[in-house]
Amino acid sequence: MTLDVARLRAAFPALDGPTAYFDGPGGTQTPAVVGEAVARALTGPLSNRGSGSLSQRNADDAVRAFRQAYADLLAAAPDGIVHGRSATQLTYDLSRALARTWSAGDNVVVSRLDHDANVRPWVQAAALRDVEVRWLELDPATAELDLASLAVVDERTRLVALTGASNLVGTIPPHRTVADRAHAVGALLYVDGVHLTAHRLPDPGALGADLYVCSPYKFFGPHCGVLAADPALLKTIHPDKLAPSTDRVPERFELGTLPYEVLAGATAAVDFLADLPGAPAASGTRRERLAANQAEVHAHEQQLRERLEAGLAGLGERVVVHSRAADRTPTLFLTFPGRRSADVAEGLLGHDVLAPAGSFYAVEPFRALALDDDAGVRVGLAAYTDAEEVDRLLAGLDALLA
Repeated sequence: MTLDVARLRAAFPALDGPTAYFDGPGGTQTPAVVGEAVARALTGPLSNRGSGSLSQRNADDAVRAFRQAYADLLAAAPDGIVHGRSATQLTYDLSRALARTWSAGDNVVVSRLDHDANVRPWVQAAALRDVEVRWLELDPATAELDLASLAVVDERTRLVALTGASNLVGTIPPHRTVADRAHAVGALLYVDGVHLTAHRLPDPGALGADLYVCSPYKFFGPHCGVLAADPALLKTIHPDKLAPSTDRVPERFELGTLPYEVLAGATAAVDFLADLPGAPAASGTRRERLAANQAEVHAHEQQLRERLEAGLAGLGERVVVHSRAADRTPTLFLTFPGRRSADVAEGLLGHDVLAPAGSFYAVEPFRALALDDDAGVRVGLAAYTDAEEVDRLLAGLDALLA
């Protein structure tokens, strides 16, 4: 492992404090350069987009830079990058626009592995069009997708919605297998990549995703959402918009004036990942540097995950680890027989450890796991997590569960 974690941590002002942050799956801490980019854009000359003045050009440049940065991150075309208030908002908007093409007798397929943001928009859109909802099931014993349930995809399936990785238990499903099944019957695959993008450099095309969403605040950026798709596909989708608004792609999916300062911060987050402090100097295109640095982060996170899992195993029957899939992110979901998870999470705060309790909007996987508790503790490792923090978490659990 060659990632200098101390040097990386120095880029994050929040990490100067005593708290160990294991809440990355809900949103990471933010490096100073991202906040500075937001401030520069917001306080510098800034107007609506145009070319007549510096302030107009600054706005236009912010949009262009954002689209190119996320095209590099997501192996997409700049004209296929759409900004949204959140991934949830983007999914709701796309579900309503796509549902216009559905009719009675069609079906859409959602999964028991997903965050509700990639379930409820499709379920509700289907209800509006009298379209059947079918399910890809979760095997609670392995926390993996039950591939036998792919049989529900048939010639009347219009869309399959699937997580990139579970935000609850970290499971990374076999996207290509699901995509091949969907595409064989002419269905689209919509991938919620919010959790996956924080831990793997995504390639939606290789996954087979026709539409892919992510959230920069899960990987050091500001709070917003990003959609990536082939511009040719976006041209076939017609969202609601104002009459004078452009019909160009991707702009017709973006309502109102864009938050240029947020775009600047989101771009800075990609640049931060491409020139990651503490990683060996990488060369090449931005995409190539992103790939090299992500490999370093992945090795670091895997090493810490193994350390954490070994420590949890040492706690014996006092803790149950529900993250069991063969391919998964460094996100662990824990429950504690005879104890309320909320009490454990509160107790950990006394050890300067933030590992929240809840179901984290993962309604379907939480139900599928058939937990006795009304919550669980989610432990998420991030690039800036270090071994001392993992050991502190384990020591805190040992003391609380004694």
